[in-house]
Amino acid sequence: MQKNLIKSVLCTLLCIVLCLFGCAVPAYALDASVTVPAPVGAGAAILIEAESGRVLYEQHAHTRMPMASTTKIMTALVVLEHCDLTQTVCVDARAVGVEGSSVYLYEGEKLTVEQLLYALMLSSANDAAAALAYHTAGSIEGFAALMNQKARELGLQNTQFANPHGLDAKGHYTSAYDLACITSHALENEDFLRIVSTPKKVIPLREQEGARVLRNHNKLLASLQGCIGVKTGFTKKSGRCLVSAAEREGVRLVCVTLDCPDDWKTHTALHESGFAAYEHVLLAKSGSYLTWLPVVGGVQSELYLQTVGELSITLPRQRGEITCTVNAPHFVYAPIEAGEVIGEAVWTLEGEIIAQAPLAAAYTVPRKENKRTPFSWLRKLLNILKDIL
Repeated sequence: MQKNLIKSVLCTLLCIVLCLFGCAVPAYALDASVTVPAPVGAGAAILIEAESGRVLYEQHAHTRMPMASTTKIMTALVVLEHCDLTQTVCVDARAVGVEGSSVYLYEGEKLTVEQLLYALMLSSANDAAAALAYHTAGSIEGFAALMNQKARELGLQNTQFANPHGLDAKGHYTSAYDLACITSHALENEDFLRIVSTPKKVIPLREQEGARVLRNHNKLLASLQGCIGVKTGFTKKSGRCLVSAAEREGVRLVCVTLDCPDDWKTHTALHESGFAAYEHVLLAKSGSYLTWLPVVGGVQSELYLQTVGELSITLPRQRGEITCTVNAPHFVYAPIEAGEVIGEAVWTLEGEIIAQAPLAAAYTVPRKENKRTPFSWLRKLLNILKDIL
């Protein structure tokens, strides 16, 4: 009876210990969400890791909402995909005097596509948006059709465009998630990235009669470490809208808020939380030797396999152990050419495949020439007997 009592007490103590200290054991998760220091006061918000599209934080991220001038992210993307930057745009009369933000274009004024894109993304010029739309598609409706076609190509479910500038219109909406997807895709375009990360640009006024000084409305370019863009927006209906992107040590984050009165501080807090939770991990350097194989009939008896290019990935800082498995034959026959793909390396984390890469021959292995002599059969026989004995 005394033994049973002691056993009962020990079990109780063990349960207490587990309850007290169980929470101290780190919980590793491949899709670790971030913890923000304060509630996000926005109609919708999202923070994603651009490389994988992994959602780090979201709030009503799939709700359809107006997005004001953040529309112009898709406008710039469509223009870049359909026009050359050096093309000359003769400003259409219908683009002059568009309400809202403007760089005061003149009818017949000639500017390049690139110059108008700077006006579009830095000064949020609605007249520049219209001028580019008329130049690209001949009409606002035609350009909106191109925007919607691109949205379908990206697989967006909650986005529809009615114009290129973002002024309030029926059937003109997006979601925080969709806008983050559009932005991540647009940032892959080097010209888009260069334009939205530019603090100030000077473009001509009336074909060199003067100059327009364009200043980027995105304050985060100066206040947030690693900020690379991208766009502000506001109408009375949409409220304050903001899309931002930042990059640190290989990690690129995209943040979107719609109808957020305190957007600058909110974006800063979300980005800082994201960078604190995630890091860029180098899995293999270019040309890393991962394994070797025996070679049959070659001038060399072994062949090293190496990775093709550098391989890295963004992962939670709190995570389990990464393992690498090589899938390759047990041996290879010569000849083998340098660069010939022979196997594959697979990296896993917590049972999930996180990366795969081909493995190629590190060098050429020619076939070994067998010179037969009258006594070749005798030499083979002696070698066999030697192995047996």
